[in-house]
Amino acid sequence: MTTDPPNRLAVIIKTLRRTLLRLIGLLVATTGGCFLLTPRFLLVLQHHLHQGLSFFTVTEPFLAHVKLALAMAAFLLVPFFTTWLWRALAKPFKLPATTVFWFILFTCFLFYSGAAFCYFVTLPYGVDFLLEFQSTQLKAVISVDHFVTFVALFVLAFGLIFELPIFMVFLAKTGLCKRQAFERSRRYAILIISIIAALLTPTPDVFNMMLMGVPLYFLYEAGIIIMRLLKIT
Repeated sequence: MTTDPPNRLAVIIKTLRRTLLRLIGLLVATTGGCFLLTPRFLLVLQHHLHQGLSFFTVTEPFLAHVKLALAMAAFLLVPFFTTWLWRALAKPFKLPATTVFWFILFTCFLFYSGAAFCYFVTLPYGVDFLLEFQSTQLKAVISVDHFVTFVALFVLAFGLIFELPIFMVFLAKTGLCKRQAFERSRRYAILIISIIAALLTPTPDVFNMMLMGVPLYFLYEAGIIIMRLLKIT
């Protein structure tokens, strides 16, 4: 006997709520620990992207370090949040333990792959492109707060976007969206991916959009291939 969608949603919310406060507490504690490391990590970011930074208010350096510590904590705790999410989804959708294990493993792998791709490829090219517009009359003075926000948002966003294949497999395996629907929707997928790439890449030029759009479309096709290999219809 299958569980109807409203009941499934109620089960998910109930399961998520049980551990949400613990995860929030863990996030706060980890943020506090990461705060001690932010001065050194900020220097690493500056060296990696070749940027000198400034601040314009008394509180800005402190708040920038808090934001960086929070982003670092979220990055480190991805395996915990991933485990929390898939265990919550397992019960209402009748996912076996082995399936949950592989979902957790590949979700973490894809997130960190996307974050690494952004950090080592997209961000350096994007920042260099944007700073080419400075001149003798127009010099860049970069705020530390804006710099930290910019880097953190893009790295975390790329990590989340790279989760596409695993959620495609999940939708097909649970019957929420058939594999054939993904195969028939390639042209719409290309359009949506192009829009996402235009919104999330740090520069508007075609080259940097392709740095995200092309891998994202390959991930879309990889999701279809994985479904075929697993014989999910």
